[in-house]
Amino acid sequence: MSKRTDTIKSLFTAPHTAPLSADNNAPPPARVSAGAVRSLKDSFSEVEKENQALRDKLAAGVTIIEVDPWLVDPSPVADRFRDDDANADEVLKQSIAQRGQEVPILMRENPIKPGRFQSAYGHRRVRITRELGILVKAILKPLSDEELVIAQGLENGPREDLSFIERAMFAMHIEDAGHKRSVVQDALAIDRAEASKLIAVAKAIPQDIVTAIGKAPKIGRGRWQTLSELLADAAAAKRTKAAISDPAFASKDSNARFLAAFSAASRPTATHASKAGRLAAVVATNGQKIAQIQHADRELKLSIDKAVPAAFADFLVDQLPHLFDAFSNSSERQETTEA
Repeated sequence: MSKRTDTIKSLFTAPHTAPLSADNNAPPPARVSAGAVRSLKDSFSEVEKENQALRDKLAAGVTIIEVDPWLVDPSPVADRFRDDDANADEVLKQSIAQRGQEVPILMRENPIKPGRFQSAYGHRRVRITRELGILVKAILKPLSDEELVIAQGLENGPREDLSFIERAMFAMHIEDAGHKRSVVQDALAIDRAEASKLIAVAKAIPQDIVTAIGKAPKIGRGRWQTLSELLADAAAAKRTKAAISDPAFASKDSNARFLAAFSAASRPTATHASKAGRLAAVVATNGQKIAQIQHADRELKLSIDKAVPAAFADFLVDQLPHLFDAFSNSSERQETTEA
């Protein structure tokens, strides 16, 4: 349990205690330097400041209550995908069943459904307390729509298990809900440029494809951005939609589903080479865009991406004779010639 969690829990489970005093029955403490004493005092001072800040928030209207989890609705702005790792939920469920819910959720009264609530964070705890048939502990606080999404983002955004595409979709959902770009920045603790990149990727990938792939925790910005560029081509989008509709697709884990969709988007169609002026990206196995090719009848134009080192072009030119020899000598080429 983190120091932050311990601090919050102590506020709600025990009254504030007086400052520590010396234990008269204990042996005399070892002599320490004045500097060490000052450092220790500073540490206690910082902790007390944190505690006082939390008390001030409580005095401003924060209340801890226990409610029926079936009365708690999710935030109107989705920030996380439903994790397809059932083990993660099971671990949390066992923890709550054995030790109780140690960290409360944050919620407000539902502004459009009297008698109900909306959670800013703690959606998994709500779901698990429902399964266990127990009340959920919650901080009830008056929050505006903007304050709700900022609190939601600041709680979930820094977590290591929040994937790139979850962050991107959350950013887009905040803006789609009518909030300013500055709210996206505050909720995810990012600058305007980063917010723009997240939203651009989220908007470029069709929702059904994102939903089918899932959170893909091992897939970073580079490959998601490349996928968004590939899907700008209608044929690539059609191939990808066909791939996600395959029953075998759903049986893969989220990272493997991304790779399958990425492969489908990257693969040229059989008639691609015969269509004049059609463009296609050449992508490395790590998702980096290497080049762009343009087919026109029997002519092919290759443009190296500006992000690729210039030396790669010289290397490619040197390798072309060897590549052509390898192609000419391949069994596939021999069978084609014999036919």
